[in-house]
Amino acid sequence: MYSSERLKGIDVFVAVADLGSFTAAADRLNLTSSAISKSVARLEARLGARLFNRTTRSLSLSEAGVLFYRTCTSVLADLEEVEHALVASDSQPHGKVRIELPASYGRLHVLPLILDFIRLHPLLQPHVSFSDRFVDPVHEGIDIVVRIGGPDAWPTALGHQYFGAQRLMFCAAPSYLEKHGVPQDERDLEHHHCIGYGHTDGMVSPWFFKGRQPGEMERRTVQPRIAVGDGEGEVAAVLAGHGIGQLPTWLTQQHLDQGRLVEVLPALATDGLPMNLVWLKSREGLPKVRALRDYLLPRLSPHGTRASTAG
Repeated sequence: MYSSERLKGIDVFVAVADLGSFTAAADRLNLTSSAISKSVARLEARLGARLFNRTTRSLSLSEAGVLFYRTCTSVLADLEEVEHALVASDSQPHGKVRIELPASYGRLHVLPLILDFIRLHPLLQPHVSFSDRFVDPVHEGIDIVVRIGGPDAWPTALGHQYFGAQRLMFCAAPSYLEKHGVPQDERDLEHHHCIGYGHTDGMVSPWFFKGRQPGEMERRTVQPRIAVGDGEGEVAAVLAGHGIGQLPTWLTQQHLDQGRLVEVLPALATDGLPMNLVWLKSREGLPKVRALRDYLLPRLSPHGTRASTAG
């Protein structure tokens, strides 16, 4: 069972953090400064952590205070939204929703969907961030994540829906092929300039090849001429004629259609990492999370986005 003690002092703590002053918080909450100070002291004693750095001239959140503040404001926002949903007849999505997207796929294909969605729901306040790292939605308080790759077993706190695997193909610019020739088989790749995805730790993502058995996939390390830590950057290097890259169709299809890129060794095209929409189960009942999840799911595709009449 949840203890009601955990709720005591939260509103006072958030008010002090927001206003940066015990006196200002006292005025807002119609309490005395002494009552505010005692409430914060009791909260710190219960948590066993100092929430504020205090000097004679300033008041600021400690490291523990920042973490606690983030959680408290999220809880209070959820309570406000539930109250709003219970009162409102249409349960319109509203309030802040945190969304984490893979950098290139997110910018090219998911963000336009989110911008369309908020036209339908103007009370929604999306907080969208982009990263190719694997975030922890539970620890970081992220409502919805689009993830390329992921664990074999998902944590029980997360809901997820697989919407396909990346389709990877080898591509090059016509200018590169004219100068260096077209590879005829897999072994020829060793004699060509390669463009790879580079990580901040200096490592390079492997290339994917079909395994010996149906459904198997092999990963092989390549020594790229250029390593770029961004999907759109990889495409730029390939378009500029610097080498051959193994790239997903959601990143290359437009360039292929326009003739700016050419697929090479089509027999080596293969499925890559799985793609999932992920959400916090503890928040899926909130209208803002449920509505956005249900809007995105039928529209996301491993090739980009698909047309949908849903929602």
